[in-house]
Amino acid sequence: FQRCVGMDAMNSLHSTTFEIDEKHGTDYHKRFLEFVKMMQKENFVIGGAMTDPKGDRSKGPSEQEDPDLVTRIVKTDENGVYVSGAKAHQTGCINSHWIILMPTIRLAEADKDWAIVGAIPADAKGVTYIYGRQSCDTRSMEEGDIDDGNAKFGGQEALIILDNVFIPWDKVFMNGEYEFASMLVERFTCYHRRSYVCKTGLGDVLIGAAATIADYNGVPKVSHIKDKIIEMTHLNETIFAAGIASSHQGQKMKSGVFLNDDMLAQVCKHNVTRFPYEISRLAQDIAGGLVVTLPSEKDFR
Repeated sequence: FQRCVGMDAMNSLHSTTFEIDEKHGTDYHKRFLEFVKMMQKENFVIGGAMTDPKGDRSKGPSEQEDPDLVTRIVKTDENGVYVSGAKAHQTGCINSHWIILMPTIRLAEADKDWAIVGAIPADAKGVTYIYGRQSCDTRSMEEGDIDDGNAKFGGQEALIILDNVFIPWDKVFMNGEYEFASMLVERFTCYHRRSYVCKTGLGDVLIGAAATIADYNGVPKVSHIKDKIIEMTHLNETIFAAGIASSHQGQKMKSGVFLNDDMLAQVCKHNVTRFPYEISRLAQDIAGGLVVTLPSEKDFR
C-alpha cells in the first residue's frame, strides 16, 4: 500500500535536484541519490508530503496571517534546518517509514523560507499525526471481519503537524531555491496523476462484485444489467488507458529519469474525478438497496 507517492517524489526530485545543482552549484542531487540508495537497500516506504493547509489561497506563504499555514524553515544551524507547519490529506503517512516534505505552490522571492525540501523519519521528534475520520470507520471496531477492509495493509489519512522538526543537511534537497518550487510541484503532480491507474484495480473488483450480484439475483443476461456492466468496464478501462498512454509518451530528462506526458496525466486525473463515482452508482443500481441498508455483520450473525 502507498508506494506510489514515494516513487513520484523520488522521480520528480531526481530531475529537479539535478537542475538546481546545474544552476546554483549545490550538491542536492548527490545527497538525494544517497538517500534513494538507503531507501532501496532497506525497502522503506516513503510518504510524499506536499499539500499544506494554505490558508487564504489568494495570498502567498509570506503574506499569510499565520506563517505556519505553509511549511517553512524556522531556524538553521551548522547541523541542519528546523521546520514548522502542517501537511494535510496525507494518505498512507502513518504506515510510511520516511516522509519527504515538499513545497505545495509556486513561490516568490519573499517566500524563500518556505522553499524547503527535506526527508524526515516518520517518527521524528516534533511530528504529530491527527488521524482522519471516515463515514463508517466505527464499523471496523465491531465483531467480525467483513467491515475491516484490508486488515493488515489498509489505508488511512492524517493531518501532520510539524513543530520545530529537525532535518540534517544530508537530508535537505532544496533550501531557498524558490524558483524551482513550481517545477517540482508540476513534475510531482504529473507523475502522481498518471499513477491514479491504481483506482482501476478497485474498479475491477467492483465490476466483478456487481456481476456476481447479478448472478445471485438470477439476472446476468438481462439487457440493462449487461449494458451497465459494459459501461462500468468502459469507464474503468478509459482511466487505465489514459495513464498507460501518459507513460508511453514519456520524455527523458537531463538527470536521466523519464517524465510522463503531462496532458495525458491530467486527462487521467480528470477521468478519476468523475468515472469511479459513475461506476459505483451503476454497481449500486445493479445491487439494489442492500448496498446501503444491509445490517452490520454483528447484527447479521
